Amino acid sequence: MSRLHGFVLRWAVFLLLVTGWQLVTAAIDHPYYPPPLEILAAARQMWLSGTAATLFLGPEAFDALFPSVGRLVGGWLLAVLAGVVLGTALGLSRRLLHYTGPVFAFFRSLPLPALVPVFVLLCRLGTQMVLTVIVFGAVWAVLLNTVDGVRTVDRVQLDTARAFRVPTARLLLRIVLPAALPKIFAGLRVSLSQSVTLMVVAELFAANGGLGGELRDAQDQFDFAQMWAVVALIGVLGYTLNTMLLAVERRALGWHPSAGEPRVPSRAGGRLVDHA
Repeated sequence: MSRLHGFVLRWAVFLLLVTGWQLVTAAIDHPYYPPPLEILAAARQMWLSGTAATLFLGPEAFDALFPSVGRLVGGWLLAVLAGVVLGTALGLSRRLLHYTGPVFAFFRSLPLPALVPVFVLLCRLGTQMVLTVIVFGAVWAVLLNTVDGVRTVDRVQLDTARAFRVPTARLLLRIVLPAALPKIFAGLRVSLSQSVTLMVVAELFAANGGLGGELRDAQDQFDFAQMWAVVALIGVLGYTLNTMLLAVERRALGWHPSAGEPRVPSRAGGRLVDHA
C-alpha cells in the first residue's frame, strides 16, 4: 500500500504540473512555449501516425527513434563492458591503478560536449561518431565505481581464495564482482543518463537522422511544437531506460540489505559513491 500511495502521489504531482503548464502557456499564447496539448498532437503526428501494419508507428519512429535507441544502447553497453573490465583490473592491482590513475583523471575531467567537434574530425560522421562519443563519455562513471567496488572486497576472502588456488575466473565471478555489484550499478545509472545526453549532443552535430537530427531540424524550421515533442520524447526515453535498469538492479541485488531503497548517486572525495 505504501508503494501504491507513493506511485499515485508522484503521478498526481506530475499531472498537476502539466495542468499548470497547460493553463499558463494557453494564457500567454507565446509561439516559443506551445501548450502541452499542442505538443502532444505534434508528437502523435510524428511518432504514431502509421498504420496497423506498422503498429501505428510513423516514419519518424523508424528514421529517428529506433536508430537513436540503437546507438544509445550499443554505446552504453560498450562503455559498461570496458568500464567493468578495466575497473576490475585496476581495482585488483594497486600498482596499475597508481600508474594509470592520473591519465584516467585527466580524460575524465575533459568536457565531453566540447570534444564533440574533435570526434567529428577523428571519426566518420554518423553512427561511428555517436558511438565513440557515448563510450568515451559514459565509461568513466562505470570504471571509477567498479574500481571503488573492487577495492572494498574483503582482502581476507581474496587471500583465502588464492591460498586454496581458486581459479581466477571463479574468483572474479563468485567473490569480486558480486561484492562490487552495488557500486557498479551506481555507475551504471550515472552512465546511462550521461549516454542519453551524449547521444543527443552527438546527433545534433553530425549524425544523419536520429532524435538529435529531428531536434535540429525542428529548430531550424521554427516548428516549436515539434521541437518540444522531441525533447519530451527524449525525457520519456531516459525515464524508461532508467526504470528498466532499476528493475534489473533490484533483481540482481535482492540479497543486498539496501535492495529496494532509493539511492541517489553523488560525488564525494573525487569519486562517485552511492548513498543509501
